Amino acid sequence: MPAEAAQPAAKEPAPCRTCTDFKSWSKQQRKALSTSSSSTTTTPPPSEVSAKKPAAVTTNTGDQLPKHCPLDKERLGRHTWGLLHTMAAYFPDQPTAEEQSNVRQFFNAFSKVYPCEYCAKDFQQELKTDPPETTSQHSLSQWLCRMHNRVNQKIGKPAFDCSRVNERWRDGPADGSCD
Repeated sequence: MPAEAAQPAAKEPAPCRTCTDFKSWSKQQRKALSTSSSSTTTTPPPSEVSAKKPAAVTTNTGDQLPKHCPLDKERLGRHTWGLLHTMAAYFPDQPTAEEQSNVRQFFNAFSKVYPCEYCAKDFQQELKTDPPETTSQHSLSQWLCRMHNRVNQKIGKPAFDCSRVNERWRDGPADGSCD
């Protein structure tokens, strides 16, 4: 095919579970199923439908999936931030040039492979204007806290007090409740 030939418009990919919260994704799936089933002429017997019907996916809050289910956007984000903050909390106080380079490369690569495409692209843009500060554990932890607070602001969550990152992610509360 010649290069100048018109290409068909690319269809937007359907949102995946890691790009949406569970309730929105579930609603999209139900809508897609009802649309596709309304176009078919045969309906399976009720016994087949109930056999294929997934178990209820509610917990105490009614909004979360059981722990054994794949992560949705909110759970993925929560777990990811936990990992990133823990990495920053245990970063050396006086890192070598190689350790600094490694963590910068990690965040760059991470921003390209994160499964939520919108989140990944947003993080790539943030890295362009505010690259990781890798001169010490304190500088990296504070940088990451600021990045996390930017995301919190975008999604309407409260900011975290960055003076408490080591208490939250490394040392635990002074009252020893996490010991």
